[in-house]
Amino acid sequence: MKKIFILGLLFTSLGLHAQSFSFNNPQLSPSERATDLIKHLTLNEKVSLMMDKAPAIPRFKINEYNWWNEALHGVGRGGLATVFPQAIGLAATFDNEAVQNTFDMVSDEARAKHHDFKRKGEFERYQGLTFWTPNINIFRDPRWGRGQETYGEDPYLTAKMGVAVVNGLQGTSNTKYDKLHACAKHYAVHSGPEWNRHEFDAKDISKRDLWETYLPAFKALVQEANVKEVMCAYNRFEGKPCCGNDQLLQYILRDKWGFEGVVVSDCGAITDFYKTGNHETHPNKEAASADAVLSGTDLECGNNYQSLLKAVKDGLITENQIDVSLYRILKARFELGLMDDDEIVSWSKIPISVVDSESHKAKALEMAQKSLVLLKNKNNILPLSKSMKKIAIIGPNANDSVAMWGNYNGFPSHTVTILEGIKNKLSDDQVIYDRGCNLVSGEFSSEVLKKVSDAELIIFVGGISPQVEGEEMPVSEKGFKGGDRTSIELPKVQRDLIHSLKQQGKPIILVLFSGSALGITPEANEVDAIVQAWYPGQAGGTAVADVLFGDYNPAGRLPVTFYKDDTQLPDYQDYSMRGRTYRYLKEDPLYPFGYGLSYTNFIIENAHLNKKNIVPGENIKLSLNIENTGNYDGDEVIQIYVRKIDDKNGPLKSLKAFNRIHLKKGEKKSMEVELPSTSFETFDSSVEEMRVVPGNYEVLYGKSSADKDLKKIDLIIEK
Repeated sequence: MKKIFILGLLFTSLGLHAQSFSFNNPQLSPSERATDLIKHLTLNEKVSLMMDKAPAIPRFKINEYNWWNEALHGVGRGGLATVFPQAIGLAATFDNEAVQNTFDMVSDEARAKHHDFKRKGEFERYQGLTFWTPNINIFRDPRWGRGQETYGEDPYLTAKMGVAVVNGLQGTSNTKYDKLHACAKHYAVHSGPEWNRHEFDAKDISKRDLWETYLPAFKALVQEANVKEVMCAYNRFEGKPCCGNDQLLQYILRDKWGFEGVVVSDCGAITDFYKTGNHETHPNKEAASADAVLSGTDLECGNNYQSLLKAVKDGLITENQIDVSLYRILKARFELGLMDDDEIVSWSKIPISVVDSESHKAKALEMAQKSLVLLKNKNNILPLSKSMKKIAIIGPNANDSVAMWGNYNGFPSHTVTILEGIKNKLSDDQVIYDRGCNLVSGEFSSEVLKKVSDAELIIFVGGISPQVEGEEMPVSEKGFKGGDRTSIELPKVQRDLIHSLKQQGKPIILVLFSGSALGITPEANEVDAIVQAWYPGQAGGTAVADVLFGDYNPAGRLPVTFYKDDTQLPDYQDYSMRGRTYRYLKEDPLYPFGYGLSYTNFIIENAHLNKKNIVPGENIKLSLNIENTGNYDGDEVIQIYVRKIDDKNGPLKSLKAFNRIHLKKGEKKSMEVELPSTSFETFDSSVEEMRVVPGNYEVLYGKSSADKDLKKIDLIIEK
């Protein structure tokens, strides 16, 4: 008992002693608190705090913390959470305001779950407040398996969506503590291949492609959204691993853009510096870790930074240099309230009941509805009548709930499959169902052609799934490699089944799951309607059924080009933008970027600029009228592009504004869009900078990126 009493006094004394340090004073700024705490830490403790799994430091009452958390389209991998459409589907909404509202809800769930875990004494991975999202890499090639995690192929759309996500996660109000911290990844010039990402060197990239395509979204998230973290990528850039690349991390990110937050490595990226068969740019983990920190990578996802102790001893880095990174790490923890009691952190009051709440479920449905893209509607076969006698639902994705989640997902309380969604609209005796075939391999069942004989119409639900496209996967199916695809064509077994079903002489509606563009030229000619569903989340089945039966008028737009087939694609490992995306593709695609049909018709007219001649640095305004002349209420997405006429090496056109607008049938609205001076920035090779170059321009406006869907207004930017 005496020993227990003495120990109690000792711990009480230590607690009182800890409270006397300045870093424990919540009235001080996070900067002041971080600066003070560093003074009291040993080198061992400092190094331990620079890895994603940071241990507790009991003498200062610092809890353990795991920096690795996911929220790509809902809180990921941490149990129950609302699952919204995959990121590529969110991009297809062309509604960045709705995306920000969605991530307001995601951050509510994240905060509620974190504090619930904390009350239980749990501090594991996926239970924290630092979320490694959004992925704002440019989806330059549809074969990349992780393209589903991005916001498409366009730098402007990616930037707008990324900013919306960050604002929703981090919170924009002036509160004492940040709501969460988001992370812009993967910096930079990173979009496959998956199978060699640990050794790949993205070299020979033109300065123009770097600054006009690969970097704008990162710049926007740093300077417009104040993103608190940036994750450096696995690959090399111009010979140096991205996590040890001073050009990317120091010159561009910190010196030019003014980033003051935490740079975190992708998981295991530091190992790639020295591992045989990977980059092999460094002799050992000490040299790799020291170089990464000196280049600006503050936090490692991994455990190589343990070797910083020896690196200091060997003279590869100093403790003061380590303190530079540690300061940013500790400042972030103070900004989030991780070092303070929940009682004084206002975000801790968000109740756990917000997770999977009815309002969040409703938002998941809304975003799924908004994400759906109607690609074809021959003879207005859609919407369908609910009084049809028999409908056959066929295909490998028709009743697969897991495929609807995408990757980096949470786990919903219930997922509505396409089959369930359609059945909810009809009676049981109206529906015939058969899976028909596997997703990729094998042959289709001949139990299926007989089954559809009584059906008036066939709904084929196919495409691909996260089982075969994703991050560094051990997939060896034909057409797939390491999570990437070697061909964009629809798997042959599905293609053969669709062709055979067509021979039955019945109309076919094709519903496609994918996180990327599919080569469906033959199918586009055979089927009567096509709905691109992406990976639509927990409410996807209801959303698809709503569109098929006319309870929701589709208005999603393609955030990527749908190429005709593999022959339109350049070499996958070539990072040049020549021939890639709508900005540089000179051939006609199957479906263009920005494309999507509606059940109603819109007319855009009376467009004009407030000025026809401007000077660099001057903004202009585009005014226009839009009218719904059809028979359904619906949304239209006004898209505005800019083209520099005399720029032979530049993009054919570039998206610079968009607006999703709702009009009732017969309704007419006027709208005004401001185009800031930055809308006319291009890469000036004479100074190797982005700037507004005087010359002749066109402002293009319309319903998609296709020339036939756009009208133009001439603009002169004078010297």
